[in-house]
Amino acid sequence: MTVSHRTIETNGIQMHVAIAGPQAGQLVVLCHGFPESWYSWRHQIEALSRAGYRVVAPDMRGYGKTDKPHAIDQYSMFHLVGDMVGLLDALKAPTAVVVGHDWGAPVAWNCALMRPDRFPAVAGMSVPFFPRGVARPTTTMPATDDAIFYQSYFQMPGVAEAEFEADIARTIRNFQWLWSGEGDPALRSRATMVARSGGFLTGKPVPDILPAWLTQADLDFYTSEFQNSGFRGPLNWYRNMDRNWEQMAPWAGAKLTVPALYIVGELDMLLTFRGMDRLIPNLEIFVPNLREKLIIPNSGHWIQRERPAEINAALLRFLRSLS
Repeated sequence: MTVSHRTIETNGIQMHVAIAGPQAGQLVVLCHGFPESWYSWRHQIEALSRAGYRVVAPDMRGYGKTDKPHAIDQYSMFHLVGDMVGLLDALKAPTAVVVGHDWGAPVAWNCALMRPDRFPAVAGMSVPFFPRGVARPTTTMPATDDAIFYQSYFQMPGVAEAEFEADIARTIRNFQWLWSGEGDPALRSRATMVARSGGFLTGKPVPDILPAWLTQADLDFYTSEFQNSGFRGPLNWYRNMDRNWEQMAPWAGAKLTVPALYIVGELDMLLTFRGMDRLIPNLEIFVPNLREKLIIPNSGHWIQRERPAEINAALLRFLRSLS
């Protein structure tokens, strides 16, 4: 497999993309999440391109070698979906199947919701399609006397950046452990809460070794990427959650009607989020053309890296069903 790299102009920014597969193949766009990279899709890039698909995995806005606007409001969902539409335009592709994981999943879902003419099929991993709620997201985040939800902690500009950038290799390694299926179940159960007297990583010790699915070369790659980019851009995605809620008012009550696939790891910490026990069993109400809803046993949050064979098989099954 040959992966080529290029920089394209899309939606007013320069975006780095990794591309593989035959020029004439059906385009599949892979949107990574936090805190990741195009590299997070390396197993899928190989499998899909060998199956004849044209695969494009961008460094999303704020990440890697893609531009990183400083202003918080430059990371709204409208910007993120616009980046993907511009990506198709730059590649002269009329349509693409869009796939997303973690924060990339809401981007993928909203690409298909807002522009089904350009994204006629969608696959989301970990984060399901969310119908617009009745209240601003930050007002519904859990909190106790001792701790706040990690997404609340991320709202404060400069705070999480300072913690994560103090030792980037440690930060990346700890994220992999805390949210993986191999991590300590007791630690995973509180991995989404941040002590009011500390930071995200406070009181969450992880092994010095790496999870089985993460090599030292992988860790070195992610570390180098974030040493160059920092964490401000990625964290700015979280700082637009209320803005996204406000701007998405025209889609309140809208259903996502294109063919869809949803995959989540059995041990993904997202399944413990408030309301997931009701949303995921009833996802077909909001995504009526959901072709498959797949829960991967013994897998955590980093699903496409923890269980690449199962994910590749599910994606190929879905893609072939579209023909």
